[in-house]
Amino acid sequence: MGDIALWAALAGAALVWFVGHPEPSVALELVLPLGVLAVAIPARRRWPVAALCAVDALCAIGLVHPLTPANAYVLALAVFACLLGAGPTGTRAALLTLGGCLAFDLALCAALGVSVVWWYWTLTIVPLALLVPWLFGRYWQARLALVHGGWQRAGLLERRQGLVAEQARLRERTRIAADMHDSLGHELSLVALRAGALELSPTLTGQDRADLGELRAAVSDAVGHLRDTVGVLRDDGADRATAPTTESVGQLVDRARDSGVTVDLRQEGSPAPPGLSPLVERAVYRVVQESLTNAAKHAPGAAVRVRITYEAGHTRVTVTNTAPEQGRLTPPGSGGHGLAGLRERVEPVGGTLRAAPSGHGFEVVATLPDRPANTGRDPAPPGDSESARQLTAARRRTRLRMAAAFVVPGGFALLTVGSAAYAAFQLATCVLRPADFADLRIGQSRAEFAHTLPARRFPYVSDSVKSRPRPTGTVCEFYRSNGSLLDQVDVYRLCYDGSRLVTKDVIPGTDG
Repeated sequence: MGDIALWAALAGAALVWFVGHPEPSVALELVLPLGVLAVAIPARRRWPVAALCAVDALCAIGLVHPLTPANAYVLALAVFACLLGAGPTGTRAALLTLGGCLAFDLALCAALGVSVVWWYWTLTIVPLALLVPWLFGRYWQARLALVHGGWQRAGLLERRQGLVAEQARLRERTRIAADMHDSLGHELSLVALRAGALELSPTLTGQDRADLGELRAAVSDAVGHLRDTVGVLRDDGADRATAPTTESVGQLVDRARDSGVTVDLRQEGSPAPPGLSPLVERAVYRVVQESLTNAAKHAPGAAVRVRITYEAGHTRVTVTNTAPEQGRLTPPGSGGHGLAGLRERVEPVGGTLRAAPSGHGFEVVATLPDRPANTGRDPAPPGDSESARQLTAARRRTRLRMAAAFVVPGGFALLTVGSAAYAAFQLATCVLRPADFADLRIGQSRAEFAHTLPARRFPYVSDSVKSRPRPTGTVCEFYRSNGSLLDQVDVYRLCYDGSRLVTKDVIPGTDG
């Protein structure tokens, strides 16, 4: 339906022009062009360049007309140029096509030997009908691409927002898991340890010991269930919790002592001003807490020694436990998340963690900087990211395409329009009114009627007109009879012998 509507609109414009056109040719100026348009309109989708060239050939029909170069198919030329700009044809191919069409029209003018009006039409109206609509088509294509890209970007941002929300959810689950493991797991281990110590009390009855045994077994089962829950909630790639703890390392050690664990705490030195970062303080606390939990779980009854040494720029935490009372040491962390969780707390702040057997016991050594180090999680500088490089390259390509698609044709159009405007000025200021021409008398001095002559003479006089017979020894001047730019007009010739007018002639319909 769109093709039919376009053909009907162009055919209507052609018919209106045909009715008012002088000396029209039905076959050449109506039937043939409408048939070409009927083929070119649907063919433009697959062969846009060929369709434009075909319509330009219709415009060239006006160049062979004896009275005027103008015809209605310049409107079709503008429409097809706009469709070419809005289509997938590249800038280089489109500019070559536009230039080829204009070159064909100029070559036809040269071959036909047309007068100045035909050249004026070819150098002004035809380039404007080609370039301006094509530029508008390019703008429309760019606008549609921008809108489409904007919707794609919005969809991408929406999906990315969903991913961010999912990552936030996973981080929250990991934070809950870490707090459950670090806090609740530690407390349950201390409860189990205290229940085991109470079983050895001589004041208890057999039933009391049985109840305490069941309590200790239930707490151990709870610790196992907690470990399973933590395994479900954890996301090993997510960030660990950074919320500060309200309990100091000293208070933590006191609670462990109250539960029956033998702990020796020593702190050497003091942090350099302005002190430890809250992240580092929490990491120190968690290292000590997890080490005490592992000692109580895997080496019950063993003595634990905690050393916190503040040195220049960093803090070293060393937790060592002796062999358990039964003489068997179970390696910590097998099947659990304790040491893995410690590494995930120490490494993000730029620290290191070493955990290995030491003698008959086990030793955990963590070295942390006073201030968190840049561990590569910060976003890359704007100029170093891949997206920034791609954006720079895209901007460079856009500028080049803008220059090719707008600046070059726009500059050519300005040059053409400027030249055409100057030519129009020349044609409009060399007009001698027919009434003034009729008032001229042979034998008059030029000074008598100089005020009726135009400011400029007609500059585009053909050689055939100049070679027409004239009185010997005379000098002739030429003027146009009206200011029409697109029609062939009569030319007036005034010949002088000295300053006296000797002849005046009308050269009909040649316009030079």
